[in-house]
Amino acid sequence: MAEALVGAPAVARESRRRRFGGGFGGRSGGRASEGRAALLFISPWIFGFVVFTAGPMLVSLVLSFTDYSLVGDTEGVGTANYRELLSDPRVAQSLSNTFIYAALFVPLGTVVALGLAMLLARVGRASGFFRTAFYLPEMTPAVAAGALFLLLLNGQSGLVNAVLGWFGIDGPNWTTDPAWLKPSLAMVSLWSMGGTIVIYLAALKNVPRQLHEAAMLDGAGPVRRFFHVTLPMISGAVFFTVITNTIAALQMFDQAYTMFYGPQQSETASDESLVYMVYLFQNAFQFFKMGFASAMAWLLFVIILVITVVQLKVGNRLVHYEGEGR
Repeated sequence: MAEALVGAPAVARESRRRRFGGGFGGRSGGRASEGRAALLFISPWIFGFVVFTAGPMLVSLVLSFTDYSLVGDTEGVGTANYRELLSDPRVAQSLSNTFIYAALFVPLGTVVALGLAMLLARVGRASGFFRTAFYLPEMTPAVAAGALFLLLLNGQSGLVNAVLGWFGIDGPNWTTDPAWLKPSLAMVSLWSMGGTIVIYLAALKNVPRQLHEAAMLDGAGPVRRFFHVTLPMISGAVFFTVITNTIAALQMFDQAYTMFYGPQQSETASDESLVYMVYLFQNAFQFFKMGFASAMAWLLFVIILVITVVQLKVGNRLVHYEGEGR
């Protein structure tokens, strides 16, 4: 009996050694094996990132210091492309138009998406159908949507002005009046807010019901409950979508090019509709100034980086996180 008790710890140690492959060396070997397996699983993503993202970014950075133009010899020009960015008036014009468009689209899109999500949250059995219906425009090619809205917003024969005419409203020339070019582009972009709506709907469904009940017992009405209960609880989702929609707005290309710079509109297009990505595309694939276009791309990258950092610094102070005392 005594011998059995004395030998029990040794048996236990031997059992653990066999289970884990033997001491600390076995554990480190197991960790190394798991690390290799993890790298193997994420290797397709690493390959795609290096080949399709990091690689092209480095190449474009190098090209931004050259006069590369697809034809002819390529020579280094130093910072000449970046100096040209500061002197080209169309760069400033396109940046201004892009900022105005983003300032119109991001708040408007946030309000519209949140309003539709709140309506969806109140729908019962048919919620699945409406979620699908609201998300379907995300699957529609942006070029097709731009061509469709070009017809709908036609100042003379468009359906939008025809409907406004029923109420005695003389609709503007949405696609030709310089004052309405950017607002019309922002309204067209609302067509693809399905993803934001779904995110807001999921956030709304995660708001604890007892918080609303407690607010109602305290006499809070619907408006106060929205601003003091609902909005703080979904502020994380709102914060995320504002950042992503801002980045998307600053890179907007498809709809603007389709509506204002297609084969039939390019000769009559106004500089008031020229957004930054369209001008970048023109320099790269119409004027074949690849070096200058690469410099434009890096300028936009820096602008987006700065804006995103500012949003993160400011937004983190306004976002409510669960478990915090504020």
